[in-house]
Amino acid sequence: MQELNGVLLIDKPAGWTSHDVVAKLRGILRTRRVGHAGTLDPAATGLLVILVGNACKASQYLMSQGKIYEGTLRLGRVTNTQDADGEILEENPVPADLSPEKIAEAMRAMLGDQYQTPPMFSAVKINGQPLYKMARKGQETEREPRFIRVSSFEMLGAELPEVRFRVECSKGTYVRTLAHDLGRRLGPGASLTALRRIASGDRRIEDAVTLEALQAMSPEEIAQRLIDVRSCVPSHAL
Repeated sequence: MQELNGVLLIDKPAGWTSHDVVAKLRGILRTRRVGHAGTLDPAATGLLVILVGNACKASQYLMSQGKIYEGTLRLGRVTNTQDADGEILEENPVPADLSPEKIAEAMRAMLGDQYQTPPMFSAVKINGQPLYKMARKGQETEREPRFIRVSSFEMLGAELPEVRFRVECSKGTYVRTLAHDLGRRLGPGASLTALRRIASGDRRIEDAVTLEALQAMSPEEIAQRLIDVRSCVPSHAL
C-alpha cells in the first residue's frame, strides 16, 4: 500500500474507545502514523476525525474545532458516571408539571461561555493518573474547572422521562455533564443514555465511513477516502 496522508472520517461504533479505533486503523492502513482529533466516550457513536501520516501535524488545530452532538438523556436517574454505564445513585420522580417549555427554557439558560468541572469518570489526568482510575477505587479529588462554550442546546423531542437534544459546543465539553447539570436545574436529576457526534468543525457524519466498510475497500479506494489536510486547516497550522 502506498504511503497514506490525510484526514479520514470514521463513524465510530458504540463500545469502542477512540484508541481502539486508532489501533484498528493502524492495522487496516498498515501505518503507525494514525491519530484522532477529539475523543469520543466508548458508549458514544459518530464522527471521529482520524489523522493519517503528515496530517498528524494538524492535530492541535483540528482538535480545537467546535463539535455538534445529538443525544438522549433520562430525567430522574443520576449515575456516578453521568451516563447509562454507571452505578445508579438516585431514582427520582419527574415532576408532573415539568413541561417541554420548562425543559427548553432550562436549556437556554445553559448557553454561553462558562466553566465546567470534568467528571471523575474521565480521562483527564491529575499528577499523571487518569481520573477514572481514581474513581474506580472510590476516590474523588478536586478538579480544575475548564472553560467551555455552549453555542446551542435545543430539545428535539420529549417523551418523559426521556429527552432528545442537540448541542453545539466547544472542544473539551463533557455532554454527559451538561445532561447531569440540566437534570439538577430541573430538579429530578438526569443522566445521558445515548450520544452521537454529527459534526466536528466543517466535517459531517454523512461523509464518514464505518470500520467494516473501510476494511472491505481496496488500497486505492481507501486512498480516495482521504481528505487533503491542507483543505481542512490554514497553512500556518501545518
